[in-house]
Amino acid sequence: MDLLAWFEKGLTVEQYKTEMNVNHENMELIYNRFQLSEADKRQLSTLNISGIKVLVLTEDWCGDAMLNIPVLLRIAEQTKMDVRFILRDSNLELMDQYLTNGTSRSIPIFIFINHVGEEKVIWGPRAGEVQDLVDSFKSELPDKGAEDFQEKQKSMFNHLTKTFLEDEQIWKYVSRSIIEKLKTI
Repeated sequence: MDLLAWFEKGLTVEQYKTEMNVNHENMELIYNRFQLSEADKRQLSTLNISGIKVLVLTEDWCGDAMLNIPVLLRIAEQTKMDVRFILRDSNLELMDQYLTNGTSRSIPIFIFINHVGEEKVIWGPRAGEVQDLVDSFKSELPDKGAEDFQEKQKSMFNHLTKTFLEDEQIWKYVSRSIIEKLKTI
């Protein structure tokens, strides 16, 4: 798998944003409100990540992408990492190399590569604290066969989206999780 070739074929940040039609406004809202802390900036300045590029497997409709991508973009700006986007649904050949738990096409997946395309580390689809929150919400849903499952699931997704858009602590969890992963490069 030539990750550098995938990176080169990926959409730039501006191209991705231009093609968005579902979560563009919400992603921009988080991006405009989220700022890295001074402690995060100091940590990032100590990392050996010069020349690292990020290949993002995503789709515009994904709520986790809406949350995580703005945080990644702030980190990428701070560290001068180039970011490119590959749409999951039209690139399953790549996506299927990065399945969550070996079975799920969960997104976003951030693949950090070096200047020659060697995979250095992978992050995604969620920070641990965010996964715990999602699991907690899901545990309150009725069985999938229940008459009100669809309604309750939609309500859960709406509540999660609102939380992702408003709870700045969630953004910090994501930032901390990505930075911790970058420390392993």
